[in-house]
Amino acid sequence: MAKSAASSPEKQGKAVTGATPLNGFDPENRAQRREARSLYWRGWTVQQICAELGLNTNTVNSWKRRDGWANDDPVRIIEDRLEIRIANLLDKPKIDEGDMKRIDFLMRQMQSAARIRKYNQTGKESDLNPKIAKRNDGEAIAKRAKKKNQLTHDQIEDLRASFHDCLYQHQREWWQAGLETIRFILKSRQIGATWYFAREALIRAFDTGNTQIFLSASQSQSLIFADYIKAFVLEVTGVELKGTKPLIINRLDDDGNDLPPLTFRFLATNFRTAQGYNGDVYLDECFWVGGFKDFDEAASAMASQKQYRLTYFSKPSGVNHPAYKKWDGSDYNRGRAKSDQITIDISHKALRDGQRGPDDIWRQIVTLDDAIAKGFDLIDRASVEKRYAPDIFANQYLCVFLDDSQSSFPFDLIGPCRVNSFDKWPDFHPALVNIEGGRPYGEKPVLIGVDPNNQGRDDAAICVLAAPDGEGQPFRLLEKLRFTGEDFAGQNERIKQVYNRYNVIDIAVDTTGGMGKAVFELMAQWFPLVRRIDYSIAVKSHLVQKAQNVMRTRRFEFDRADTDVQAAFMAIKPSITPSGRAVTYTTQRSEGVGHGDIAWAIMHAISYEKLTGEAMGSGGFAIFSANND
Repeated sequence: MAKSAASSPEKQGKAVTGATPLNGFDPENRAQRREARSLYWRGWTVQQICAELGLNTNTVNSWKRRDGWANDDPVRIIEDRLEIRIANLLDKPKIDEGDMKRIDFLMRQMQSAARIRKYNQTGKESDLNPKIAKRNDGEAIAKRAKKKNQLTHDQIEDLRASFHDCLYQHQREWWQAGLETIRFILKSRQIGATWYFAREALIRAFDTGNTQIFLSASQSQSLIFADYIKAFVLEVTGVELKGTKPLIINRLDDDGNDLPPLTFRFLATNFRTAQGYNGDVYLDECFWVGGFKDFDEAASAMASQKQYRLTYFSKPSGVNHPAYKKWDGSDYNRGRAKSDQITIDISHKALRDGQRGPDDIWRQIVTLDDAIAKGFDLIDRASVEKRYAPDIFANQYLCVFLDDSQSSFPFDLIGPCRVNSFDKWPDFHPALVNIEGGRPYGEKPVLIGVDPNNQGRDDAAICVLAAPDGEGQPFRLLEKLRFTGEDFAGQNERIKQVYNRYNVIDIAVDTTGGMGKAVFELMAQWFPLVRRIDYSIAVKSHLVQKAQNVMRTRRFEFDRADTDVQAAFMAIKPSITPSGRAVTYTTQRSEGVGHGDIAWAIMHAISYEKLTGEAMGSGGFAIFSANND
């Protein structure tokens, strides 16, 4: 058996200091005893030890039995080896820099071994890792208690793990593309994009320390990101975050020391006051934002520095929306020589898996079918498809742009009607809508438009509009409901529930079909002034012309987050009647379910006012008749 390089007492045992005391008081005896033990722990047999040290076999066996060499724990054996290595280095006549580094390393291992020994005795994790004790001492606890929205290192690691554990594959692809400077994602509705990007921003803030900035069409929409972040942190850590203007998260490192706080800003129309901000920017529903160019310039400026990332994501609107030019590369080509212009393949086939274009923008199209194919299981496609007209389903879920060039309500007309209701309507309190007895609009007058479902072939829609406060004042969409599966009695009950929340001065309902007539008759029992609207070519023309006039004069407002309202109006198109002698307006209602129900319900309510701008009162067009049958 090969012998140790330090095998003799002169080279090894006598050089060791600080050894664990052994039985007996003779120093030479103790040194030999320790030397023998050390050799035994290194695998030497008793006979080999005796031959090496010149000892009697009975003596060594006695030491082995009495001192329990065979039962010593691994930590004590490791400590013995470390002591020998350290002593040999210290006994060198000249110690160089390399020796000092080795001694420092070995001393740190001695400390670790001592902690393990103590932990084995007490079972306290703080004995194994002194940082834990420091992190939880009185001073550290008092320090943490002074700050709100504070997350520890362990809590942040829990958030990281939870984030990655609950992603669907299409969301994992978004995370993998996070290194791209600019991402532009065209996506289906309801596949978890807002939910995902809120969480991604939180994790990216932990990773980089960058400020996270969310730009949305409305304040209420941007605050959805804040709600998702707060809910995620509360679910995983139990910490309830406070504040949104901005949201500040304080954090601690592994030693319990403060790290720079993280900032999250949630902006809408107030982005113009935030030109000095910079950070990672998320531009939400960019295809539905009015004034996109201003938003885009602001977003690009905020994310100009190379450490920041810019993300656009949205479901499609119309091809005439300004964001489409950024999507298809037209904006890049503007003002460039023909030889420098680019062509970008924006087909679904090209962008299904994501691709960086020649303009350095990473684009991806994620339809509902794509998400389902990659494991997304939260939507029943067949059920959802039945709720929408084919073109609207394709727009909302299959990422097909609407061609609003033929629409009666193109983007240029309907887009400016979108407002930030959170800031602009201080007299409306939507939180009271779902509170029993709540009056979200107080006692101010409202108008209700109803589009009943057509014997189960489409959805019913109820829209509540604030009546204009005076001449030239706007109609404001306060509340909208869409539901299916209700018979005429159920629809009547839904309308009555909405009626009880407001001071209603007019209700108009489509009575063209049998279901509408049945609903109308029940409504007349508790609201005798309900107006019936019997559709005809003339009636539809009046409804559309009045709505167009109201929009042109900026007398209709709805919240920017209600993109379904905009899509509903954009889907209404003029068409020639089968006789070829007249023009009517359709939303493919006969082919399934009309997503235009909301638009028609709104127009029913607006019809309270004549084309001339006067309230109908007891008169009005013959085609809009009061209940005087």
